[in-house]
Amino acid sequence: MQRTQSQFWRDVVSGKDRSWKAACVRAVLTASEPFVAMGVLWRNRRYDHGRAAIHDVGVPVISVGNITLGGTGKTPMTAWLCRWFRRHAVRIAIVSRGYGAEAGAINDEAAVLELQLPDVPHLQNPDRVLGAKTAIEELASQIVVLDDGFQHRRLRRTLDMVMLDALDPFGGHHLFPRGTLREPLGSLRRADVVVLSRADQVSAGQAAEIRAAVHRCAPRASWAESRHVPTRVVQLGKGPGTMGELQGKRLAAFCGIGNPAAFHKTLHGSRLEVVAFREYPDHYRYRREDIEDLSAWAARQGAEMLVCTEKDWVKIRSSRLGESPLAAIGIDLEFTTGQEDVERRLAEILAEVRSREQAQDAADGSHLA
Repeated sequence: MQRTQSQFWRDVVSGKDRSWKAACVRAVLTASEPFVAMGVLWRNRRYDHGRAAIHDVGVPVISVGNITLGGTGKTPMTAWLCRWFRRHAVRIAIVSRGYGAEAGAINDEAAVLELQLPDVPHLQNPDRVLGAKTAIEELASQIVVLDDGFQHRRLRRTLDMVMLDALDPFGGHHLFPRGTLREPLGSLRRADVVVLSRADQVSAGQAAEIRAAVHRCAPRASWAESRHVPTRVVQLGKGPGTMGELQGKRLAAFCGIGNPAAFHKTLHGSRLEVVAFREYPDHYRYRREDIEDLSAWAARQGAEMLVCTEKDWVKIRSSRLGESPLAAIGIDLEFTTGQEDVERRLAEILAEVRSREQAQDAADGSHLA
């Protein structure tokens, strides 16, 4: 396959592409970076100094976000949080902008969360303040999880969680489009918790260096490290299967996610036999010709099965691509360090929810009396 525009851009900004064309593009992008930085700084200062309104919706709001483009593990973290609060019988809802969704449909991340969390409503609305109010007023939600919310400052939050991908934590130290940073690293000072995802894919020394850099920007933030664990195999018309079902099979893998290299490493870390791997741009919408091409490609590689991420699978939802069976690999987040500190902060929010419940029960009792 030819490089997509997304792949070309990533090769350019990372320095992997050393051609004269790439050098010219980097020069242009570098010249534009100060103007991008000024725009981000101006916007953040408006919120910092009260010139832009921050709305309090009356219940705890937990934001799960990042500071770079691409996959950093927000969806697995959101699912982990929701499961934690559901185990404590809290009514929780997810609110997101719905980036990448087609008209009248939900986006990839929402479809994955719907698959994993059938008892947790997910509202997508470009006006996330309105989305949060709808979750509270119509669904009686006691907590709102704001998915991809670090840059969305209109909604006051109780806890700001920031995910950093250990494979590219600081976006090449350049703002988009010169790098993958969404805002300067100094913005991490707003974070309450920083979680290093895929920490198992770097050395202990590298993780320590990342932590030290984060501490300089956000000295009061809690620190945690996590890894992505493949826990299940998803196939149409079947219940969740085990990873053992893929052992010993020749697999052709593909994905259209923000960090395809991480999925590739996950497959090899699971000791699966991957005979071929194909990347598509993030949020890719698979067309009929793509399905036919994937089927023919897998056959040429001698693959017994096609595998992808859940984010890709929810857009295809088929048991087979041509003659090849199709399965998705489900990923869950697992903390390797810092879970106790994260849970301590969640317990404080849980206590606030319980206190609100008791106050409401007392008010209702007084009214009935």
